[in-house]
Amino acid sequence: MDDEAPSPQLPGASSGNDRLAAFRRAEELVRRRPLEALKVLQPLLDSDADKPSVQLLAGRAYFHSAQLRRAERALNRVLELDPSDHYARFVLGRTLQRLGRMVEALAQLRMATAMNPVPEYQDALGQVAARVALDRKG
Repeated sequence: MDDEAPSPQLPGASSGNDRLAAFRRAEELVRRRPLEALKVLQPLLDSDADKPSVQLLAGRAYFHSAQLRRAERALNRVLELDPSDHYARFVLGRTLQRLGRMVEALAQLRMATAMNPVPEYQDALGQVAARVALDRKG
């Protein structure tokens, strides 16, 4: 019967599935094997560079692999595309903290905490605020 014939594959449907699978695999790897996550994510960075989720995942992988300038660029790109992304602000704040740019880190962590006052954000904010206060005293 014609009704039971498989529908033709849409152009790009397979590559869309491949991109999703690559994204999910990179998500699994980002914390424990960030360099491998970046390798898996590279085709998405080439094809979907303007997707905030792709840039955020890349920023996290760069952060976890201590590629802090690249992390900063990726996270700033996320915030250009979606200024309300509190997690991108948090990771950017932590990145700036690791770069020793405490005043900039403080600003990002304040915004992240104001948007989503979870303990992880509050702890990071407290650490950076204390460091900035010490630096101002010294």
